[in-house]
Amino acid sequence: MKIAVIGASGLVGQEVLRLLETRNFPFQNLIPVASLKSIGKMIQCKGQSYSIISMEDAIRLKPEIAIFSAGGRTSLEWAPKFAEIGTIVIDNSSTWRMDPTKKLVVPEVNGHVLTSKDKIIANPNCSTIQMVLPLLYLHKNYRIRRIVVSTYQSITGTGKAAIDQMEDERAGVKNPRMVYPHAIDKNVFPHIDIFQSNGYTKEEMKMTLETKKIFDDDKIQVTATCVRIPTIGGHAESINIEFEKEFTLNKIREFISKTPGCIVVDNPKKNLYPMPINAYQKDEVFVGRIRRDESQKNSLNMWIVADNLRKGAATNALQIAEYIVAHQLI
Repeated sequence: MKIAVIGASGLVGQEVLRLLETRNFPFQNLIPVASLKSIGKMIQCKGQSYSIISMEDAIRLKPEIAIFSAGGRTSLEWAPKFAEIGTIVIDNSSTWRMDPTKKLVVPEVNGHVLTSKDKIIANPNCSTIQMVLPLLYLHKNYRIRRIVVSTYQSITGTGKAAIDQMEDERAGVKNPRMVYPHAIDKNVFPHIDIFQSNGYTKEEMKMTLETKKIFDDDKIQVTATCVRIPTIGGHAESINIEFEKEFTLNKIREFISKTPGCIVVDNPKKNLYPMPINAYQKDEVFVGRIRRDESQKNSLNMWIVADNLRKGAATNALQIAEYIVAHQLI
């Protein structure tokens, strides 16, 4: 098994490398790929050293799987070239997510849609992944009618440049490195990705459209407000869900607890609820503040937190690879 990690020097790529080791993914040869300035640099994985190489060299090595975490332009140009030689591409960018010919996969939710014919597989947006996973059994049992979600998203979703900006601001640097249109330290702003003609940002529309595709249900109505906050641990989401059927809170907690990869943390009397600082470097999605919406029939409120670099990106991508290997789809 040869696995390529495209964008190996980035934040998500680094997480993929760590997970390849800690999750004992069955590879024999690692092919790390990064930008031209990183070629020749060494990275470590499973006690071995690997040299970062170019895209062209990686294609010549014909990896069975390639995990892309190098941005949309790179995926658009290079993913089809890898697919042409038979490599299964798992792409972390938004390039292929809404392509009707490509699968958009959270393995626990819809891994069953994958076949051996799928050569480019899209990894959903980080905020979408952590939202749909706890809703898996809730949708199956109560049928979701509408979701209203507000996100509180870590700067790590933007990459290292955002961390550099916040560190400069906190250090009092006179001319800090800027990746955002505003200061991020001691601030929040409702602006993630570019604004669309309807007044929503691209990030907000991703959550709407991707949720429908993952659940294969266009009837689900989703409206989102996505907010950037100065944290590093992960993303948080306040979610209001309206169901077609009535429910009990005990059954809601039971279904979420049974969902693979979900952990219920919900004891307000002891100040226990999910927080980004506790989700940092963890693969699970944490759910709390589960309570009935007393203003609307068949409606529920809850609070969801996950490390956006892990389950929101690297972990989900590697889980797709694990599913492919386990079901012999290579």
